[in-house]
Amino acid sequence: QVQLVESGGGLVQAGGSLRLSCTASGRTFGNYARGWFRQAPGKEREFVASISGSGGNTLYADSVKGRFTISRDNAKNTVYLQMNTLKPEDTAVYYCASSLTISSYAPTYGYWGQGTQVTVSS
Repeated sequence: QVQLVESGGGLVQAGGSLRLSCTASGRTFGNYARGWFRQAPGKEREFVASISGSGGNTLYADSVKGRFTISRDNAKNTVYLQMNTLKPEDTAVYYCASSLTISSYAPTYGYWGQGTQVTVSS
């Protein structure tokens, strides 16, 4: 069993930055890939970024490439999502998830956090 807890969400103006954190407990953290997804009101959950268990491989949605950076600190059992140059369309609940392999496909993720709200004002 893996428990994931996100933090770091909040309200920010367009062009600003936020860093989300996702801390895991339970099964060995370093063996699992981690992903970030988001869901805006009335929209489907969408992939944002993913990182391999070692941190050596990353994957990004085109909409965030060049603005967001995913990273991890296995010693702290934590994955981060640094979000820069935020836009109003980035407003959503952001979820952290755990998978056996790096992936942009939500069904591959077996464990999910409760989400953290990110609101970007124009």
